[in-house]
Amino acid sequence: MAPSLTNFNHSGSPLEIGLHHDGRRLTPQRQKVLNLFRTIGAGIHISAEEVHQKLLEANSRVSLATIYRTLRLLVEMEFLHELELSEGGHRFELASQDHPDHHHLVCIRCGRTEEFESDQVLVAGKNAAESIGFKLIESTLNVRAVCPDCQ
Repeated sequence: MAPSLTNFNHSGSPLEIGLHHDGRRLTPQRQKVLNLFRTIGAGIHISAEEVHQKLLEANSRVSLATIYRTLRLLVEMEFLHELELSEGGHRFELASQDHPDHHHLVCIRCGRTEEFESDQVLVAGKNAAESIGFKLIESTLNVRAVCPDCQ
């Protein structure tokens, strides 16, 4: 049985408040997409096509075009983070305050994405920013590699 994707529909939720502030509505489709990410949890990276497939498996009909628009909106509103792969694909993950500065190992063959944390990367980013007068906001590193399954 597919997990319920309606657990997180709370009146006055941050999503609803943010949409209302921008003159937009909290549509059932937007709620379903965000609920999917909340159900699968932080640290899981999926494509728009995978979102579509997972919603279909849960008997939630949302068009792929609507999913693309919703993903862009949720990234813009900072509910999701977008990982742009150099091969042209995009993956999305639930934004998390627990791990704001994390990095990604991305398989260039299958797209598998794994997270890792590194204080050394954070220090290098901070030092580089400060050396030219920038203030570091976030630090992320995407490492392109080949996963064990594709080797």
